[in-house]
Amino acid sequence: MALQQSEVRALIARHKFRDMLLDVVGLVVMLTMMLILAALFLQLVMDGGDRLTADFFQNFPSRRAAKAGILAAWVGSLLVMLVTALAAVPVGVAAGIWLEEYAPKSWFSEIIEINVNNLAGVPSIIYGLLGLGLMVHQLQLGRSVASAGLTLAMMILPVVIVATREAIRAVPQTIREAAYGLGATRWQVTRDHVLPYSVAGIMTGVIIGLSRAIGETAPLITIGAVTFIAFLPAPPVQASAPFLNFEWLTSPFTVMPIQMFNWISRPDAAFHVNAAAAGVVLVGMTLLMNGVAILLRYRARKRIKW
Repeated sequence: MALQQSEVRALIARHKFRDMLLDVVGLVVMLTMMLILAALFLQLVMDGGDRLTADFFQNFPSRRAAKAGILAAWVGSLLVMLVTALAAVPVGVAAGIWLEEYAPKSWFSEIIEINVNNLAGVPSIIYGLLGLGLMVHQLQLGRSVASAGLTLAMMILPVVIVATREAIRAVPQTIREAAYGLGATRWQVTRDHVLPYSVAGIMTGVIIGLSRAIGETAPLITIGAVTFIAFLPAPPVQASAPFLNFEWLTSPFTVMPIQMFNWISRPDAAFHVNAAAAGVVLVGMTLLMNGVAILLRYRARKRIKW
């Protein structure tokens, strides 16, 4: 008996040591990646910090590096991400809910699940070719903000679906059973119990998807993003009735990664400085977008009463 107890203690000690070793390795890897990211970002700030002025944000691109700005690029990025979020998030969340809560376990749902998981790993250039054939030519949307946003929405849709399913799957089954026991319908259980408890995980998937989309270049080049543009799309909101304007959806566009690619491909070193400054702005936009999503996720978690 004493021998068995000693063996159990030794086994527990080995498992604790392995857990601690895994924690240390994971912490070291995470800190290393964060230091590399911080070093790269600091290098961007050192290279392009002097160009981060009001004129840089308010000027259009120019053949003269000192007068060139990112006005068209950052406005285009915001409009494209608006279309992407409005198209991908509702569809992705609804698809995840259907697959996890409503879809019967059959060969049809299994095929859908396999394809969704496979699509999450497809290279972005493939989505660019799909957007070129479907959005630009078949649907006749042209090389516009709508085509770009819908193409990126297709790209991040599998990520949102998978994250939604995992978040819903993490909700304890006892919560569903208790609601059903009180006479709730399936939709009431999903709306009032499953979704509030899973919204934090869903927001994590949305953050990951949008963070990937805002930095993509290949799909937008494929569908025909403009590398030099000296005008802005029509504003989505206007002062006179009907107040909402949808002309911007059909406007030509450029985005931050395209503008950076254009500048970094030029031999003049002054344009490389502009590209570094644009990189700082792009990282800042990504962090700001993630910060807003994290704040919404935090507020959603606070509203949950366990």
